Amino acid sequence: MNRFQWKSGKTLSIFLLLLFVYLLIRVRTYEYKITQFLPKVHPNEPWEFIADFSNMKSLNPTIKDFTIVAESGNYNHWKYSVDYTENLSHWPYTANHATGHFQVKSGVKDNFYITSVHRTCFLNGLYCLDSESEFKFSKSNSTNGCVCEETVLYECPAFLSSFCKQEVVFQRNAIMKNLHKRFFK
Repeated sequence: MNRFQWKSGKTLSIFLLLLFVYLLIRVRTYEYKITQFLPKVHPNEPWEFIADFSNMKSLNPTIKDFTIVAESGNYNHWKYSVDYTENLSHWPYTANHATGHFQVKSGVKDNFYITSVHRTCFLNGLYCLDSESEFKFSKSNSTNGCVCEETVLYECPAFLSSFCKQEVVFQRNAIMKNLHKRFFK
């Protein structure tokens, strides 16, 4: 093998290794949707309950602590920001720190919304990922009650996608299950 072939082969190997590492660690955005029906409940009741972040500790078992850092607005359009710490559900000794910015809006025809953007950081802020959520509370058309729908867009490295999905599914299911317990009468 001559020197040119050796350098070409080495260069190609390095390029393929870097491409593999990039594809492995690149961050992608995923979506998760969940719906919960609450019988005999007006949409503003769960909306008001979830809008108060202090109630999230009773809904989401991974949240450990939080601090409201800013808030403004009124009942029809309230904004607030919160710093919070949570443990991972599948690695409970691993904590992350997040900042969430929430907008709480009442809509028309018994529709209510909570939208939020979050920046979640690991390893003392060295690695951060973003997520967005839209939580909609609306009156059920067919029965007396409320339909709670949440759509979450979350970032995750490709090689951890199944772990991230487990985390999102665990938290969202816990929130909906605990919300149902809270309002089921």
